[in-house]
Amino acid sequence: MYNPFFASMVLALEAQRVIELRLVRLAWGGREGRAEMHSMVSEKVWAAVEATGTMMLGGTPNQIIARYREHVAENTKRLTAA
Repeated sequence: MYNPFFASMVLALEAQRVIELRLVRLAWGGREGRAEMHSMVSEKVWAAVEATGTMMLGGTPNQIIARYREHVAENTKRLTAA
């Protein structure tokens, strides 16, 4: 996608599904809820580190958004498979 604004809007829409799935898993609680809580935090930290590295190496906002969309797609697949 060439327009960073449009790409970020698509990312926001796709992320809503992951947020929904994670909230359900957290609401159920138990071992799966705790595991999801920990993975959610660690994934966000690593994604921020990855984005910072990409920017420091001359990456574009579109590259960062595309990588975040890959993370979101992986999480959607993981959370809907269970």
